Amino acid sequence: MLIVDGRKESNLHSTWSPENSEICTVPQNEIVQIIIPDSSTMQITKDSTSDMLRKLDASKYDAAVGPIRVEGATNGDSLEIEIIQIKTADWGWTSVSSDFGLLKNRFNERLFHWSIFGGYATPRNGFLHGIRIRTDPFLGVIGTQPASGKYGMIPPRHFGGNMDNRLLRSGSRLYLPCNIDGGMVSFGDPHAAQGDGEVCGTAIETPAEAMVRFRVLKGERIAFPRARVPSVAEPESIMTSGISRSLKQAAITAVEEMIDDLVRMHGLSGEEAYVLCSVAGNLKVSEIVDEPNFVVSMTLPRNIFNQT
Repeated sequence: MLIVDGRKESNLHSTWSPENSEICTVPQNEIVQIIIPDSSTMQITKDSTSDMLRKLDASKYDAAVGPIRVEGATNGDSLEIEIIQIKTADWGWTSVSSDFGLLKNRFNERLFHWSIFGGYATPRNGFLHGIRIRTDPFLGVIGTQPASGKYGMIPPRHFGGNMDNRLLRSGSRLYLPCNIDGGMVSFGDPHAAQGDGEVCGTAIETPAEAMVRFRVLKGERIAFPRARVPSVAEPESIMTSGISRSLKQAAITAVEEMIDDLVRMHGLSGEEAYVLCSVAGNLKVSEIVDEPNFVVSMTLPRNIFNQT
């Protein structure tokens, strides 16, 4: 089994660009283990204090492990990324920043730590006394390389990136567009738990190890990320996403992508798909803080199909 160690600086990148060089090549259907640092890229440790927040190098935020070239992937294909397992570290952190998050300039900068054990995250040092959070690990950053341009890591893009979508957990299958040969996919920003929106700007950030597997869908071009999501407190679902500077446009795109998926994969007419989205689909604000772009997801339960 191939192991890709994201603790090595040479295996990380801090921009999305076609100029990023591949760190390895993997065949389809082979399991790959990826060691992924936290979103501060190892700047925050178990012993860091709130004072550390003013010393962080922002250029290292959300550095991604990759890009990984997938054999057989070419421009115009789609790449299926099966997330087999995500194993977090035994600790995590959450921060409040004055200039980041949905409610800017309302709270003082603070750094909080969590202990992670037995499927729960428990606050340390008297923070949120009596509270514990059930962990539901996922990867905040998964993206393929763009065909052109150079982009920062924080805003999500049509090729994925920092989507911070908690639906991308163990058992999910994410579909991303191949914009260049090899797909060139990267991973980062593990979370132990997060609410939809990630409103303060951080989740329970943590290092993690992920087991993934790739499959190329030849000639199946898509415009935005899609996913098949396992059942975890919700029915097993189809997921589509919209990414835009406008929340409304992101919502429109998520619905349009779902209609396209239902027409192509389930043989519905456009009108049938539109009605199904209205009566059974759910729009979710998955990420609202990674300005200037926002992520809206639409989910649709898979168990509504083949009922007769």
